[in-house]
Amino acid sequence: MLKKSWLLPLLLILGGCVSSNNYYVLSTASQPLHHYAQKHRVIGVEKVIVPKYLFKREIAVAKTSSQITFLDGAVWAEDLDAGLTQRLIGFLQKKFNQPNVYAYPWGVERQPTVKVKVQITRFIAQGERVYLDANWEVENIRTHKRKARLFSTTVPTKRDASNIVSAMDSAFGRLEKDIAEGIKDF
Repeated sequence: MLKKSWLLPLLLILGGCVSSNNYYVLSTASQPLHHYAQKHRVIGVEKVIVPKYLFKREIAVAKTSSQITFLDGAVWAEDLDAGLTQRLIGFLQKKFNQPNVYAYPWGVERQPTVKVKVQITRFIAQGERVYLDANWEVENIRTHKRKARLFSTTVPTKRDASNIVSAMDSAFGRLEKDIAEGIKDF
């Protein structure tokens, strides 16, 4: 009986050690400073494509250009491809001051006039910087006219998880603004 009495507290202590992670998200859309005039269009956003190392829940950092490690105790609280897609949708809704921005594809009753595709090729901290490289494309569904752009930015950061996530948030915000500008002029 004495052996069993210490087992439960030990399991609780070990369970607490395992779940002592800090969870981070990037899915909260920022509030744009300026809005674009509503253009009565429906915007479809395809799921953002991210590098495979972002599919893991741990936050990845690059030690070198060919070696990645993961931060201890720093975990994404969401799947980044889905979270970044929802964030982009929310930002575009706010930027264009309209609710007609949806995840693409969806049902046939609401077809988009504009479709947005985003592929992130690099989104990682290395040294004192966060790097975001991506390409995005906007397509007019009716005319099949397309506009594609490369995007690259770096944001200074410190090496701890909170600062890295903050820098990633800032970098993705720059990408959102670039995409919105591309849609506006399209």
